[in-house]
Amino acid sequence: MNPSLDQSTAAIDTSQRVARWGRWLGMFLFLALWWMPTPSGLSPAGQRLLATTFLMGTYWLTSAMPIYVTSLIPLALFPILGILSAKDVAATYISHTVFLYFGGFVIALGIERWGLHRRIALRILTSVGSSPQRVVLGFMLATGFLSMWISNTATTLLMLPIALSLTASLREVSEEDAEKFSSFEVALLLGIAYSASIGGMLTLVGTPTNVAFAEIFRRNFPNAPEISMGGWITAFLPLGLTFFFIAWWKLCRPIQRTAPVEKHFFRDRLTALGPASEGEKWMLALFTLTAALWMFRSDLDFGLGFTIPGWKHLAARWLLTGLSLGDLHDPEVYKQFLGYMNDSTVAMTMCLVMFLIPVHTGSRESRETVPLMDWETLDKMPWGILLLFGGGFALADGFTSTGLSGWIGDAAGNLLATQPLWVIVAGVCLTLTFLTEFTTNVATISALLPVLAGLSLNLEIDPRLIMIPATLSTSCAFMLPIATPPNAIVFGSGRIRTQEMARHGFVLNLIGVVLITVITFTWALPRLGLDSQGPKPDWAVPVVEIESETN
Repeated sequence: MNPSLDQSTAAIDTSQRVARWGRWLGMFLFLALWWMPTPSGLSPAGQRLLATTFLMGTYWLTSAMPIYVTSLIPLALFPILGILSAKDVAATYISHTVFLYFGGFVIALGIERWGLHRRIALRILTSVGSSPQRVVLGFMLATGFLSMWISNTATTLLMLPIALSLTASLREVSEEDAEKFSSFEVALLLGIAYSASIGGMLTLVGTPTNVAFAEIFRRNFPNAPEISMGGWITAFLPLGLTFFFIAWWKLCRPIQRTAPVEKHFFRDRLTALGPASEGEKWMLALFTLTAALWMFRSDLDFGLGFTIPGWKHLAARWLLTGLSLGDLHDPEVYKQFLGYMNDSTVAMTMCLVMFLIPVHTGSRESRETVPLMDWETLDKMPWGILLLFGGGFALADGFTSTGLSGWIGDAAGNLLATQPLWVIVAGVCLTLTFLTEFTTNVATISALLPVLAGLSLNLEIDPRLIMIPATLSTSCAFMLPIATPPNAIVFGSGRIRTQEMARHGFVLNLIGVVLITVITFTWALPRLGLDSQGPKPDWAVPVVEIESETN
């Protein structure tokens, strides 16, 4: 009898039982919340939305239905329950933020298609040295950098086989050195998982939760200044670097001296790749150009009076003068055209260009010309995540239009009004970090960000002071294999025990709460133009107020 097969079968049976009970529990909560007396201050539509939120949350948590199918519930229930019209709820499933993620993922697929990610990783690994600590550092650097631009799942799947190949070559150790080798292997594999999550925090396309935040924030506060890719990286790169090196130090502390990795291990694999292909060169050029355009679209404030103007100013002048679309000297018109192009424009432009660039493959005798990107590769897009975005955005719109976010925010604000702001932010970070250990982070952030937006209005503070740290915290779940895809992939190698992941992850969870809180208040606020001591911004008003003023 195969023990692993028995364990797998038992796990499947347990999952099915949880899903079965989840179906009934979700329906019970839905009906109970709908039929109970309407709480004071909450609209009937808000009560029905609260019931729908518990239904979707239960289904997401228990996998009573596939999480992407659960995301379609608003399309059916919102019109039936009078929460949003069919036209309005359908419109929430598509936006420029979704296309930013779509275009970014297409670029990531192109990098994977031509193997550029493997060459980048091996280049980094050949440069860091051969001691155990440096090897772990090299893997984490390569994983973290790639995860900034391609999905952390894909990055982990790339790096894990290289790591396992390395550990297999080092496994021929004497019995007395086995424990030393084990500590190195644990640090190496957990380093890959953790750096994938940390790297994803640093760009708007690095993880779906960042994309979800950008859209939910825009929907709740349409008059707020946009957060650009460059502004996000500038604000949170110090957070990522600090967290990265703390995680590396924490993981490498138990490593005892073991035999160093042979210096030619990574170089041999890099040599085996051969010279860069034409497709790799094109992808490297487009990837570099895309990153630069994202980074420098908006003004970058580095502090001490040093600011790099963004190219959006050149774009606005081109639209107003080159195409004669308006008066360049009218401040309102100029401001309007500054927002004509955003990060999704860059992503989709590069996506289309990839389909137009011809690439020669094969030998001279059998040379073939193919586009840099084709539909067969694009069809690997995780389309389900776009539905998950849509379901979250629909919930966010429902929370604001029914006043549910304001009602919950008022209740929470009355309890927290006497607390210092840093205590509130730290508490939110702590809650989101450990909640994400057990739930889908995109679903969690989609349900809670509208509530945090209402809380910020009640506390009379800039909503970004709470919403951004909460978003970052959902990428800091390091304890359990089910918390994130990188954790699950590394755990699936069979080389990591749950206790080891929990022991390291629990400490890093707490460190993440402290780092996010401290760096938000010391570095990120000025970079994003926030003032923790100042009054609530003029644009920070509920959407329903904006609509009533317009009407």
